[in-house]
Amino acid sequence: MAVITEAAIRELASIKGHGAPITSCYLDVDGRRLARHQDLQHEVDVVLKGARARSNGDASVQSDLERIDRLVRDGLDRSHTRGLAIFSCTADRLWHVIELPVPVHTRVVINDVPAVGPLESVLREHEPIGVLLADRQRARMFVFELGELVERSERFEAVPRDVGTRGERDRGGDHPEIIERHTQQHLRNAAQVAFEVWSQHPFGHLAIGAPDHLAGQVEAELHPYLRDRLVGRLSVPMTAGHAEVLAAAQRIESQVERAREAKVVARLREAAAAGRRGVAGLGATVEALTEHRVDTLVVSRGFTAPGWRCRTCDTLAAMGRRCKRCGGEMVEVEDLVEDVIEEALAQSCQVEICVGQADLDVMGRIGALLRY
Repeated sequence: MAVITEAAIRELASIKGHGAPITSCYLDVDGRRLARHQDLQHEVDVVLKGARARSNGDASVQSDLERIDRLVRDGLDRSHTRGLAIFSCTADRLWHVIELPVPVHTRVVINDVPAVGPLESVLREHEPIGVLLADRQRARMFVFELGELVERSERFEAVPRDVGTRGERDRGGDHPEIIERHTQQHLRNAAQVAFEVWSQHPFGHLAIGAPDHLAGQVEAELHPYLRDRLVGRLSVPMTAGHAEVLAAAQRIESQVERAREAKVVARLREAAAAGRRGVAGLGATVEALTEHRVDTLVVSRGFTAPGWRCRTCDTLAAMGRRCKRCGGEMVEVEDLVEDVIEEALAQSCQVEICVGQADLDVMGRIGALLRY
């Protein structure tokens, strides 16, 4: 099985189905939510049943879905895997499975190209975060990425213990001043460690864990590249264990993601209010998606709503019963929002699933930034 990287996503995005459509399947296999294998199997059965109904009897797609079913039934090692991204086209001999250390929303998309949007979202929402812990003598540097915390460096510099000796006093030395100079040099070294780790393992954000009287000094010593990436301070002691540092990094990641979502929602609010490059509400969003004008779909997590799908041309609509595109009869769908997300992914749109964004809820819990 492959591992998610930007290069892997670019390679997948370049594939096109020639002999048949490509089946893209995302599975949440997180053992914390689906502890029993039969619970996972039941969820997969439901999503594959819906996909079979949408496959129009295509033999290659049917084979893809059977292979995905076998993969799950044969058993998965879920000790370190919480999500799967599967891309299959039996007609073109395509079978690509990516293990993810973070969960994804279970869904199947059938299209001429792979639906790589959720993979892009995983990388975007889980940008690597550096964590620098420092006190007067020690520094520890971690990188938190895709749910995993790795300690990259540790440094110890003992404070001189003989600065108060007679010889030091005879030379006019001052114990507190010497300790302060030593501390400043140590913090300078800690900042350099952070830069060296960033040079080898680039991260998008940096959090500092240090006593209040030292944190400002640490930040002042950082390379400008790292100061630009500061996102907050952690209340984590130097002696913290792995689990405590991991929990703190997860909290920082959540704060970073909520801030990023807030910026997207603010852009949507301004664009929709101006009537340019933005729409809000289910009806307007579905119409823009039907016209292939959507660049970024923005949805509140957990939002569901009934709607309609055309029997003839698969056009989606918030209102039925006749299709505006072809005049065909439309059938009700239980959750139009899920169909809208799948259609957006099929059109290679970005999809932002937002948590706790009140402004988006006021706008109808769904909207879109438009290409034109």
